[in-house]
Amino acid sequence: MSNDSTGEKKVFKTDPSPGAIFGHGFADIVDQWDWNETIGLVENATDADVRRVLAKARRNAKQLTPEEFAILISDAALPYLDEMAAMSRAFTAERYGKTVSLYIPMYVSNHCTNKCVYCGFNHDNAFSRTTLTLDEITRECEAIRELGPFENILIVSGEYPSKTGVDYLEKVLHTIRPFFHNMTIEVQPMRAADYYRLSLSGLNGVICFQETYHREAYKKYHPQGMKSHFDWRLNGYDRMGEAGLHKIGLGALLGLEDWRGDAVMLARHLRYLQKKYWRSRYSVAFPRMRPSESGFQPVSIIDDRHLALLTFAFRIFDHDVEISYSTREAPEYRDAMLTLGVNSMSAGSKTDPGGYAVSPDSLEQFEVCDDRTPAEVAEAIRRQGYEPVWKDWDALFD
Repeated sequence: MSNDSTGEKKVFKTDPSPGAIFGHGFADIVDQWDWNETIGLVENATDADVRRVLAKARRNAKQLTPEEFAILISDAALPYLDEMAAMSRAFTAERYGKTVSLYIPMYVSNHCTNKCVYCGFNHDNAFSRTTLTLDEITRECEAIRELGPFENILIVSGEYPSKTGVDYLEKVLHTIRPFFHNMTIEVQPMRAADYYRLSLSGLNGVICFQETYHREAYKKYHPQGMKSHFDWRLNGYDRMGEAGLHKIGLGALLGLEDWRGDAVMLARHLRYLQKKYWRSRYSVAFPRMRPSESGFQPVSIIDDRHLALLTFAFRIFDHDVEISYSTREAPEYRDAMLTLGVNSMSAGSKTDPGGYAVSPDSLEQFEVCDDRTPAEVAEAIRRQGYEPVWKDWDALFD
């Protein structure tokens, strides 16, 4: 329950009721799809299947199904990679023009109660932790403004509700708001009432990575902490939708389980959310695992060619969804993909709290691969005849 701007109480159906734990949402239906059968959709695809699905996409027929998407990420589709790249480029330009939206992350805390085996913020990692004060956040904002005319900022935190819960985040949003118009968070999943409360303080969107949709494997990678609760995390997207957030970002961490299974489940999840919470915009990302203090080695490797295939397939699957690449990817690869389906990129990223000005040597979540300045990224975009867009939201609409 939360107060709206009129002082009235709002009740959200997806918030857990008294005595319940996780509320309702996609987790209630996700087990209808068997993991091995899902991968089988990809493995068993034939050349004829690929040609049929691409023909349907070229006719601009109704949206493809997640099962047809599975065919487009199969090895049977690799001979059609150039054709799919051209289709992805055309569909992206039709929807977004020749533009690439730029954003920058600001890490405000690396305190975390979770023990994710692959993450540098793992609670058991023996490093000093940092949670920025509001004055330090102001200094970080000032430093970011010196890097480029960003208006899109992603506020990132480890998951430690007693330190970085809704009260702290509300203050953070008020501190950041004079510097940036478009504020998105990537923090611990919250109740719908909390998301709604933060939206009244200027929150525009939420990004959350399910990491993997494989229920049993998820437990292995997330043994302790609130993140160990698969249903709570997966139903979080329903809580975002019910709170009426402008944009919802979802994705899987490629490297934990078979990337093909996670990609198809991501497509199913997107379709579910679009039908149920149709007023929200959506973004997807497929980050590949990067080195961190955890020392974790990926279980499943997706190479550059298959990541390109996945990107093209997702754009053919959904023309409107925002597809984002972070600085996890190499500069050359990001430059190659920015005209072929990707329409959002981070630039100048620091993955440690205070990394821009306050505490440049604090614990990183992971190592970045593209360490170019925002100006260099913007120039690379312009060299390909595209325009870097530093904002996509305006105070006029608030």
